[in-house]
Amino acid sequence: MDLLVRNASAEFTTFYYYTILRVNLIGLEGEGLKRIAEDARIEHRNHRRASLKFESAVRRERRGDFAMAACVFTTGDGLSAFFTCRGTMALERTFSILKPDATRRNLTGAINALIERAGLRIVAQKRVRMTREQAETFYAVHKARPFFGELVATMTAGPVVVQVLEGEEAIARYRDVLGATDPAKAAPGTIRKEFALSLGENSAHGSDGPETAVAEIAQWFSGNEIVG
Repeated sequence: MDLLVRNASAEFTTFYYYTILRVNLIGLEGEGLKRIAEDARIEHRNHRRASLKFESAVRRERRGDFAMAACVFTTGDGLSAFFTCRGTMALERTFSILKPDATRRNLTGAINALIERAGLRIVAQKRVRMTREQAETFYAVHKARPFFGELVATMTAGPVVVQVLEGEEAIARYRDVLGATDPAKAAPGTIRKEFALSLGENSAHGSDGPETAVAEIAQWFSGNEIVG
C-alpha cells in the first residue's frame, strides 16, 4: 500500500478458542485521509487463560523506506502475537538556524554534517544578517521573559544561516541531534554538546513542533525557495 502513516491503533475481540486482532492505520493517500484495517486470527492453546493483554503501544519503526505499525499481545497461556502493517513514512519539514556564534567560528559545514548524518536533507538554505525587527518577530513568544533583550542582541550580532530540513520525523529527529538547550546537559555527539559556547550562545535553533515549524519557515522562505 502507498500510505503516509500518521497514526496507528489496535483493538481485539476474544472468543472461546481464538481472538480477532485488528490493527488500524490512518494516513494520507493522494489528497485525502484513508483508514486501513487489517485483521489477524490468533488461536489459543488454553481457552481458560485466553484473555489478551495489551503489552506494548502501537509504534512506528523504520524498516528501509517503510513504516511498520506493530503491536505485541500476550495471551494468558504465554502465546505472543506480533502483527504489523506496512506503509510509506510521512516526510516532515522543520526549521533550523545556525546562530552567530556558529557562523563566526566557521562551523556551518561541521554542524550540517551532523544534521545530514542524522538522515535529514537540507532543502532550503541562506545566509542572512537578522535585523532587530526580524529577531523580535521570530522570538515574540519570549517577549515578556527577562532574557528577551539579550536573545535579540545575540541573534543580531552576526550572520546566521537559516535552513529548511526535510526527512522522516524531521522535527523530533532534529531536536534529538540539537541536544538540550543547555550544552552542559546535552548528550555527547549532539550539536550543542560539540559546538555550543554557553546557554546563550548554543549554536543552533530548531522548531519545537509542527505549527511552529510552519510559521518559522514562512517567515524566512517563500515556496519556490524550497527544493525537495
